[in-house]
Amino acid sequence: MKKLWNSGALTVAVSLLLVNACSLKEAPPLHLYTLASPQVKPVRESLYQNRVLKVSFPLSIKEALGYKMVYAYGMHERGYYQNSQWSNSLGKLIQGSLIQTLQKSRLFKAVFPFRSSVPEDLRLESVVYDLCHYIEGDRSYAVVSIGFSLVDIHSGKLLKRKDFSYREPTPTLDARGYAAAVNVAMERLSRDLVAWLQ
Repeated sequence: MKKLWNSGALTVAVSLLLVNACSLKEAPPLHLYTLASPQVKPVRESLYQNRVLKVSFPLSIKEALGYKMVYAYGMHERGYYQNSQWSNSLGKLIQGSLIQTLQKSRLFKAVFPFRSSVPEDLRLESVVYDLCHYIEGDRSYAVVSIGFSLVDIHSGKLLKRKDFSYREPTPTLDARGYAAAVNVAMERLSRDLVAWLQ
């Protein structure tokens, strides 16, 4: 009786392992996408060349700025790609892209993330209004819409505020095409942001 139970348990265990192995093989690969490093030219002169800037983590008024890539059919039906995602949380990717852009621009004495312990003179705050892949039949586009505020830390005064919004057609109707279009929009945003801050 004891031998029968052991062989039965062994058969069940082997069956479960085979089922798990088969299900793992069927899972499609996960595709990761990131934001490219922005290409901006350094400026010759700036009002803020002797001031330290910190870039805040962006806020969002729609979806959380996580790893998931958002698509939409129309204005209200939204979803997430199952087998494609950002290589890091979208909030960190945007913050990193902004820091790189502003460091390369040389608009400021130095540029740091908000969590840095270095004292700052200025802070750049941002709100993401929309960052999504919109699909309409056999065509689609990426929307990147972000608002920025430049704040003087010593006085608490709002120095500047502006919204930037871009709509870029995607080369393909999938997550890869969406990521490519987002990178084009972010490249445009980087140049426009530098020109605005200058």
